[in-house]
Amino acid sequence: MKNIRKTALVTGAASGLGFEFAVLLAKDKYNLILVDIDVEKLGISIRNIRMIADVNIKIIIQDLSEASSSEEVMKQIGNTPIDVLINNAGFGLFGKFSTTNWERESKMLQLHVYTTTYLTKLLLKRMEKHGSGKILNVSSLAAFQPGPLMSLYYASKAYILSFSEAIANELKGTGITVTALCPGQTNTGFQKVVAASASEHKIKFNIACPKAVAKYGYKAMQQGKTVAIPGQLNRLLSNVPRFIPRSLVTTIIRRLQENNR
Repeated sequence: MKNIRKTALVTGAASGLGFEFAVLLAKDKYNLILVDIDVEKLGISIRNIRMIADVNIKIIIQDLSEASSSEEVMKQIGNTPIDVLINNAGFGLFGKFSTTNWERESKMLQLHVYTTTYLTKLLLKRMEKHGSGKILNVSSLAAFQPGPLMSLYYASKAYILSFSEAIANELKGTGITVTALCPGQTNTGFQKVVAASASEHKIKFNIACPKAVAKYGYKAMQQGKTVAIPGQLNRLLSNVPRFIPRSLVTTIIRRLQENNR
């Protein structure tokens, strides 16, 4: 890859927010490294991006829920300097913790927690050598409260938020910024992965457009903001647990999940 322009790496880039981030980056003339497991969708995304902007695009076909995925991505990157990292890949799982599939859950935790953390660590070391860089980790509005019937999804997104805020503080004054994007429901393929009985699949109000969410998060990243919550209602909802008992918040979330089965 040519290194005349800056380079951005986006995970989960084949569709949804990942694709929209890639489009925004391409319009700003970043060379792209796009990571996804879906070869067919990734090919379609690349063709669409090339119709918009003339940038170099490298694809990495990788299941990021595998333990060795971060090292595999780094091998394929080689010595290419990475100026922007967007950790977007993720999925959800609905059901009572005692009955949900552990194999699926462990892959979600591997992806949301381990891969996001390790890939950030590996690329952050490179950014520190150059004294600049931007990292955007996609968390969720779910990060601000416990989520019965989607317990590990909510917990893993809370981890991403906490992790991002902590390292953003550590990196002050280094030229490197970390942003946690915390969208509410967004019209992406996420709802197709979560069980049809989940409220994430059934609630029809306050559903955002992925293009608008990506644009909001991208602007926040470029401005170096630490936490970005798109939408006034979502910003209000993120503060609710500060003003009412946490047990009540958990009860409300549980009822929302159950009532939308």
